[in-house]
Amino acid sequence: MYTLMGGGLLCAVSGLVLLIVATATDFWMQYRYSENLSNQGLWRFCVSGKCHPHTVSIAFWDATRAFMLLSILSCFAGIILGLTAFSSNSRASRTRSAGITLLIAGLLALLGLSVYTGVTVNFFGKRYANWRFSWSYILGWIAVILTLSAGTCSWGLPRPRQFQHCEVSDLNS
Repeated sequence: MYTLMGGGLLCAVSGLVLLIVATATDFWMQYRYSENLSNQGLWRFCVSGKCHPHTVSIAFWDATRAFMLLSILSCFAGIILGLTAFSSNSRASRTRSAGITLLIAGLLALLGLSVYTGVTVNFFGKRYANWRFSWSYILGWIAVILTLSAGTCSWGLPRPRQFQHCEVSDLNS
């Protein structure tokens, strides 16, 4: 049981690090703009090595940012719950809570990345001929897999069996 909990926590911590890196960096998409290689993230876009904040608030960026930030917070909460399960008497309920919280973190990141993917393919894919998803975006998808795996490991732990008191009655009756 401790091995599965430890593996789940390792996946969760790795997923949290990747979620933070993916959300904070500017390489979700790369494209050519005026013959210069450009890239953009959730917070800034960079052209010819000079980065500028997004000045226009577009709903899909706001939605993706919100989902990714909520995913980071949920993953952090799941890790804290998982760590407290090691020293708690109510281990089963804490690990189950950690698992559910980590599954929610994975689903929130999945929603954020799905929104970004849909808009990027339908809007930017038609606007820029030479574009591609970049490493920040890929790290986000790896983080989804890690946090969902961590949630599954934590939530799927075997629970201690509850034995009921049985009385043996007279078999001759």
